[in-house]
Amino acid sequence: MKIDGKSWRPIWVEPDGWAVGIIDQTRLPHAFETLRIEDLDGAARAILDMQVRGAPLIGAMAAYGVCLALRANPSTASLDAACARLLATRPTAVNLRWALAQMREAISRQAAGTGAEELVRAAYARAGEICAADVAVCRAIGTHGLALIREVAARKDGAPVQILTHCNAGWLATVDWGTALAPIYMAHDAGIAVHVWVDETRPRNQGAALTAWELGKHGVPHTVIVDNAGGHLMQRGAVDLCIVGTDRTTASGDVCNKIGTYLKALAAHDNGVPFYVALPSTTIDWTISDGLADIPIEERSGDEVTTLTGRDPSGALTAVMIAAPGSKAANPAFDVTPARLVTGLITERGVCPATASGLAGLFPELAGGRGAHG
Repeated sequence: MKIDGKSWRPIWVEPDGWAVGIIDQTRLPHAFETLRIEDLDGAARAILDMQVRGAPLIGAMAAYGVCLALRANPSTASLDAACARLLATRPTAVNLRWALAQMREAISRQAAGTGAEELVRAAYARAGEICAADVAVCRAIGTHGLALIREVAARKDGAPVQILTHCNAGWLATVDWGTALAPIYMAHDAGIAVHVWVDETRPRNQGAALTAWELGKHGVPHTVIVDNAGGHLMQRGAVDLCIVGTDRTTASGDVCNKIGTYLKALAAHDNGVPFYVALPSTTIDWTISDGLADIPIEERSGDEVTTLTGRDPSGALTAVMIAAPGSKAANPAFDVTPARLVTGLITERGVCPATASGLAGLFPELAGGRGAHG
């Protein structure tokens, strides 16, 4: 995707061929800054501190984290330690576990009788393949979601298709294109009038900070709304469909996404608004069926709830307290939306019902816990 006419991705290998560059998403939208990641500690910190975030991008960063660890120490012990360290950074998004499994498998194939240089080269090659595959998958998700937007547009006689999204599931959350935003970008580029309602997505404001920034840079009309405004807009017919992302999807179609997604799904269901979830198959956890019981929900620091960061009148970035002094804050980062509230799942292979049979129909080789996550 492009920023001020220049093509960017949120992660890349630096010109030296080994260090990893990222866009520091904690600085957006007020400052555009990049970081150079040179070791495992830097990769783990980037994931933990959400300098990179979004399930597919976390997986890509983890893959390169393994590369950096092996470059420093090309051994089985180093691989094991790196995978354990990276896996512990964020527990909810399944892409992290998937990417580490992919790296471990690729490196294991090379390990016997392979020199250190060849081992590291194989690791970087597999990480690059993971990134390239994510781009292709997200492009396919965009194509299948575009068909849904076209259907709505055909009924609106030129009026903008009104789409509500939550959190950030755009190109900043993937290696390129995004998941939930990919169909929107494609619709806009195809000349279809679209307008996006962007949930601010407290407490970290990924919608107001990242989704709005992305859409603005691409020229997509959008409006930022407070999280609790979505139901109000749906009641008044101002939303044609919802498209969100997901960090983990069960084999039965439950979806775990940024906190607040469940409430949007409830409002959509009550008002007859289609509620779609866009996801690459790498976010499906084929080993579980009950999202409420089986998906671990990350609990982040209460400081994210009690403080906000923004620009002060002088232009400096400043963190301010917004809660009563001494009050405790709970901060669950995700919630689970039951499959019954999901109209359909937009995947790289097409759109399917949020059911076990729907997912198995698109991914028969992965269903039943036999996939990469099993």
